[in-house]
Amino acid sequence: MSTSTPLALFVGMPSPELSENEVAFFKEANPFGLFLFKRNVQNNDQVRRLVAQFREAVGRDNAPVYIDQEGGRVQRLDNGNWPLFRPLGHFGQLAKIDLDLAKHALRQSHLAMGSMMSEMHIGSGTAPVVDLARAGTHAIISSRTFSSDPEIVAVLGRVAIDALLETGSMPIMKHVPGYGRVEVDPHHVLPVVHADVADLMGTDFLPFMRLKDTPWAMVAHLIFTRIDPDLPASISPKVCDLIRNTLGYDGVLTTDCLTMDALSGTWDSRVTAALDAGYDIALHSQGDLSQSEAACKAARPLSEVSLKRIARAEARLGTTRVDVQALHAEVEEIFRESGIA
Repeated sequence: MSTSTPLALFVGMPSPELSENEVAFFKEANPFGLFLFKRNVQNNDQVRRLVAQFREAVGRDNAPVYIDQEGGRVQRLDNGNWPLFRPLGHFGQLAKIDLDLAKHALRQSHLAMGSMMSEMHIGSGTAPVVDLARAGTHAIISSRTFSSDPEIVAVLGRVAIDALLETGSMPIMKHVPGYGRVEVDPHHVLPVVHADVADLMGTDFLPFMRLKDTPWAMVAHLIFTRIDPDLPASISPKVCDLIRNTLGYDGVLTTDCLTMDALSGTWDSRVTAALDAGYDIALHSQGDLSQSEAACKAARPLSEVSLKRIARAEARLGTTRVDVQALHAEVEEIFRESGIA
């Protein structure tokens, strides 16, 4: 059992259970968290066993195990053993008809989704997305967002964040400072945005400023030429400074997955660059054991400042549990009656 400070790193693994070699690796390396994908999840009992395996290996009962579970096109718990949740854009559409009803439906949906994850001991669905869906925004982003209106995004984002907190699921707002102006898929190409900071402050940055008390945030892979013309946000000290001092965010900052093709260089070198930029945690969620080992060698222990941010975030988690199926059914009925498919 490791007694050292955890590394400032999430890693992923290839299977639904840990091999003996993977267990030994986790005991020795002690990464802060494990990030799951579809390949890692089968049913409730299996997920709980996997979480327990990881936590036993690193010697921390509360070691975080996270997943992408936003609703819509990005929900990894989708193999038929769990209900499917609405994309955020449906709640944005409903808000145009009846804002109060949209807020109620969104709260019920996220209480259900948060409870579902917490019952499996998954600590976060790395949600909600509070990027804007602007004209021209690439579908990989716009299909996952509430609205093109930053005010609506901020209002609905607050509802989702509060509901997740209530259930003990850590909200992580995505993708600060904002993917709203990207016209290419950052999974494959590095987006470049030339907008003025003054323009961004009243649009793309606005939801992040309104929601700056969210415990965690995930940093985007794109270049803002008016902030740092050379480095993507996720490895840029200048963008990290903007998030902290201009947007006023003092929660836990983790990068988006560093193995995405928007970035260049070896995967492990990206881990070092992200931590050098000032971010709390590097997310390296793809890869096999050898790649996770390389990522751990490139990482470093969590700083005292990061540990305090993490502790503040965890202190805000509630313990509410709801009837997942009943709330999910209520939300579906609201949308059927509203005529939103």
